[in-house]
Amino acid sequence: MTTTPDTNPAPAGSRRVRANGDGTVYQRKDGRWEAAGYVLAVGDTRKRVRVYGTTRKDALAKLTEKIATSNRGVPAPSAQGSVAAFLTYWLETVAVHRLRENTHTRYTACTRLYLIPGLGKKKLSKLTAKDVRTWLDQLRTTCQCCARGLDTARDQPQCCAAGKCCSKRLSPLTLAYVHSVLKSALEHAVREEEIPRNVARNVRMGTPRPRRFEPLTVDEARDLLTAVRGHRLQALFELALRTGLRKGELLGLRWEDLDLIGGTASIRRTLQRTNSGGLTALPTKTQSSERRIALPTECLHSLRDHRDRQAQEREAAGEGWSDSCYVFTAPGGGPIEGATLTRHFNTLLRRATLRRIRFHDLRHTAATLLLEQGVELVVIKELLGHAHIGVTATVYAHVRLRLQRDSIDLLGQALRDAIDPATERDDGDEPPVCAAPVR
Repeated sequence: MTTTPDTNPAPAGSRRVRANGDGTVYQRKDGRWEAAGYVLAVGDTRKRVRVYGTTRKDALAKLTEKIATSNRGVPAPSAQGSVAAFLTYWLETVAVHRLRENTHTRYTACTRLYLIPGLGKKKLSKLTAKDVRTWLDQLRTTCQCCARGLDTARDQPQCCAAGKCCSKRLSPLTLAYVHSVLKSALEHAVREEEIPRNVARNVRMGTPRPRRFEPLTVDEARDLLTAVRGHRLQALFELALRTGLRKGELLGLRWEDLDLIGGTASIRRTLQRTNSGGLTALPTKTQSSERRIALPTECLHSLRDHRDRQAQEREAAGEGWSDSCYVFTAPGGGPIEGATLTRHFNTLLRRATLRRIRFHDLRHTAATLLLEQGVELVVIKELLGHAHIGVTATVYAHVRLRLQRDSIDLLGQALRDAIDPATERDDGDEPPVCAAPVR
């Protein structure tokens, strides 16, 4: 049997033939790679989209992601579509994979309460910086009881429905947060080449004042340490006050993270409640938050006592003990809720007759007291786990200003002490006293 040779062999450099529906990929004259294909669009139609990349693999990956999203029945956004349609698409297909669950929940609430009611009906392609600025100015001066209909839902109206507006307006921090969510969404629209530029970035909001906090003084901190003695969670409160760990980082500590001999603790996770998973161990807030810190001697003593107490609780509970491996647990061995810890903390404040503060203010107290003791800012930044030293400098700017004032006063005192009235030269004609030669 003889075989007939192929009279039309494929050229050696030919491109691989892609399956129907997979789109096309080719290199442009400018050197970039372009991939094009059909995806599901708004209105149950199909449209051709184009994506670009520096390499063939990069462009193909972007197109594959769009086609996979289309196959799940999610229509691709269109610049001719509304801002509301794009925000919904962005939250459901992009932000949900890139944000932590609690952050995504806040973004969704912000979009539902402010972005869609204010800008949702506008076309994405026709949204301008003036539209964004006008909407933000209106949002800044609008009473939220009136705008969201909160007053009409009350049994006894207290605002506009009662003929007297309560002027419940958004704080500057909330306005800045709403603006940042819009910028993030439009930035993704720019990356997908739905719009040429992010118009929200051209709107200046001004820098809002940081949230005020009132850390404990040295005397108040001593009173709190006295109040926690003998408490079941004494070691936790001492750690919070002496190291500035966040609430979630404290509750997420496991015994494997502690080196009581070397005197260190490794911060690897945070314990938070989410809508889907309940009380869940999550990665730290940022990459810089995953760190190792030195433990004070007092904390080492209280942690050893806490370990012995926990062993007694485990023995008393028997089979009812839930071994969660956490350092700080409920009496049955399970993890502690953040709200439960807050209740314990408020009870201790009342017992010590201290003013009401947040648990997070213990973190501010630790940083403030360290600054007042002359500890360098970079050391405090590493201890707190801030991503950038600018965050530490901005949050505690008022402390640094007070230290500067104290230093200036010390310099002034030194200069005053250096002036000796007996050696001051008078305004007479006597020549200045010459110093005797030193041999």
